[in-house]
Amino acid sequence: MTTSVRRLPGWAKAVAALVLVLAVLFAGIRLAVLPGIKDLFGTDTDDRSGPALLKSIQDMSRYDAASGNFQVVVDLEKDARFLPDALHGSRTLYVGAGTVDAYVDLGGVDEQDVRVDKDRTSATIRLPHARLGKPALDPDHSYAVSKQRGLLDRIGDLFSDNPNSEQAVQKLAVRHIGEAARHSGLTARAESNTTGMLQGLLRSLGFKEVHITYGT
Repeated sequence: MTTSVRRLPGWAKAVAALVLVLAVLFAGIRLAVLPGIKDLFGTDTDDRSGPALLKSIQDMSRYDAASGNFQVVVDLEKDARFLPDALHGSRTLYVGAGTVDAYVDLGGVDEQDVRVDKDRTSATIRLPHARLGKPALDPDHSYAVSKQRGLLDRIGDLFSDNPNSEQAVQKLAVRHIGEAARHSGLTARAESNTTGMLQGLLRSLGFKEVHITYGT
């Protein structure tokens, strides 16, 4: 006695495949919506780093004469080329706060840049122009306002930690803050503050006239 196995027709296989895909997508939506479910697939992080070791010490020869506080709103959007945004894509609004220091390098000043008269009552000092330091992002005052992600992106976040989007907006924030600092007049303020500091210092030492110039 033989038993025949009935094969499913083509349309039935297509329907079964569609149902399977919808089930996976539905499960992804439920995992993203229900609180606490995502934690089941997360990982615990333990900091097992050793103590920091001092490698070298450098003497600082620059005078930090001014510091600017900046804030920028970054709107970063990534669209998929062949898929709708509801499936694949992201948009992040991020508020970045940071500081930029302006300083005058006093380490390169030599005897040719300092002229003092015989009576030691007048001094002329030539200094290099003020420069801007690297922008420093303040993590305590920087935050994401909103994050919009497609369905596939949300499903992927359930199984892996992907900091690329956060790093991307942070890099953009740092770049925009640096650009704003270059057009803020911060270096001019630093030179003015340096002039006032040196004039007050030398006058306290008995100099009546103190001239500060800036150049390369």
